[in-house]
Amino acid sequence: MAANSYALLQVTKCSLQRPSLPAKLEHLRNPLSSRLKPFLRELDRFPNISVAVPKAIKETSFKLLDAFVDFMYEFVDQPLLPSQSNFAPVEEIGEATTVRIVEGKIPDDFPEGVYIRNGPNPLFGGLKSTKSVFGETSHMWVEGEGMLHALYLKKDRRINGSWKTSYKNKHVQTDTYNIEKHRNKPGFLPATQGDSSAVLVTYLLNVLRFGVINKYLSNTNVFEHANKYYSIAEDHMPQEIDIHSLQTVGNWNIASGSWNRPFTSHPKKAPGTGELVIIGIDAKKPYFELGVISADGKKMVHKADLKFDRCTVCHEIGVTQRYNVIMNFPLTIDISRVVLGGQLMKFEKDGYARIGIMPRYGDANSIKWFEVDSCCVFHVINSFEDNDEVVVRACRARQSVIPGPSSSVNHFEKFYKWFKGETSSTDEFTKESTFPRVCEWRLNMKTGEVKEKKNLSGDEFAMEFPIINEKFTGFRNKFAYLQVVEYTEVSGSGFTRFGGLAKLHFEEKKISTDEEDELIKADYHMFPKNTFCSGASFVVKPGGIDEDDGWIIAFTHNENENISQVCIIDAKEFTEEPVAIITLPSRVPYGFHGAFMPLQS
Repeated sequence: MAANSYALLQVTKCSLQRPSLPAKLEHLRNPLSSRLKPFLRELDRFPNISVAVPKAIKETSFKLLDAFVDFMYEFVDQPLLPSQSNFAPVEEIGEATTVRIVEGKIPDDFPEGVYIRNGPNPLFGGLKSTKSVFGETSHMWVEGEGMLHALYLKKDRRINGSWKTSYKNKHVQTDTYNIEKHRNKPGFLPATQGDSSAVLVTYLLNVLRFGVINKYLSNTNVFEHANKYYSIAEDHMPQEIDIHSLQTVGNWNIASGSWNRPFTSHPKKAPGTGELVIIGIDAKKPYFELGVISADGKKMVHKADLKFDRCTVCHEIGVTQRYNVIMNFPLTIDISRVVLGGQLMKFEKDGYARIGIMPRYGDANSIKWFEVDSCCVFHVINSFEDNDEVVVRACRARQSVIPGPSSSVNHFEKFYKWFKGETSSTDEFTKESTFPRVCEWRLNMKTGEVKEKKNLSGDEFAMEFPIINEKFTGFRNKFAYLQVVEYTEVSGSGFTRFGGLAKLHFEEKKISTDEEDELIKADYHMFPKNTFCSGASFVVKPGGIDEDDGWIIAFTHNENENISQVCIIDAKEFTEEPVAIITLPSRVPYGFHGAFMPLQS
């Protein structure tokens, strides 16, 4: 999910000052004072330290803080159950390895290129928890430094154009990755989940020692703009990647620094212009900004503060031919909640939810807002204009499955117990409330009317990680492809595994009972038992005419045999066996988003 997942660390940009509280919160210091006094006394020895500027931290104070962490904190590996084995990290394999085992046949008209997928691959053996006098903190499953997994598909023109395939993996070398790699041991303290007091102290210590609250993960997505390739997660700027070597070139300094915050893992190409539409959220004002980058990647064409009154987690936006589609839903980040002993990230079930339609180069005053039922959306399938209406399709859940830092609830385990009849409690967790369904909003720009269909695909499967033929981004599309979760495959592991793929036919009704006449047709491609996929992408057939002329390509892992493969599925013959299955020389852990990109010479 990622996810996403992946907007969890937006507080990276939040400036934490020396430990002082507003007068109305001063009483909160007392419960922590006995634990914090020794640390505060040490800080008082260095009154000129400015935590906002890591270069100002004297070398001696850094050594003192490092020694303090080594003495006060114990790093503990977060164990994995057998059902979680393919979430464990792998090592880099070094040079690209030739892949020789191919079942079936890679189509002759399949384009040459690289299929690349991002995902978390934590250093030093896996995710960590910490124990200290301040309490406990831990990572959550969406964290871990980014690792790129790439399958190269080239034709050998010396041998009748036969295919040459090779595989390579490599960590994304962010600034914070390089810090820890150089230290050769864990340094950053995890802060996403845990005791409130421990989370606050962790923020402070990470900033004092490294200048940022948490690591730059760059583990969520990969995208191309102006023939350059980038790895991205929402806690930092994108990193440019050499697509041939997977070497990290460096941070993208957008238009000479005219954009100074992270942006969404899912930027969108504007139809017709090729400009890149981006958004960035922050834990402090301005909470939400939108930008448009020129098609050549050199200029910031437009930038606007959308005047949000809260930091809402927005993992993706939509674009149409004329508009930007803004999702403002009640999954929020609020540092003051942690100070008060609550969650950093929280789904506010009584909070408002609305969708904004904004002219491409508009501002906060030009947005037309549409109130919708409260929900959580991480991924937009597509959006387009239909006469007076803007149509938005997305994966919608009634609440978020991502817990906050003080939450110890395992949502998937709770659901599994309910599904198996081991508990009757459905007050805050049902398969309808937490797992996404495909929905559609029709927003009338003239009348302000909202038509909402909350479940187009039915209850047979939950669906996430949507993809389409990207030529239809911003235009009416007939098809979408999603990764699906069988309820029987939702284990107590706490992690989502996707046992198949769905092809949705938006312009065809499902042949079923009268009560289900609003459901659309869906085809399914299910993988063998205990085989799960990630990073599915649509590969356009060269010279194709129909929208579904192409292939779905996905990484899969067979947990019975511990074998990772890449499957190529004909999008027109979606329910048939894959046309090619390529067995990889190394295990590929489950991850997030993938893309197929043509190779530049």
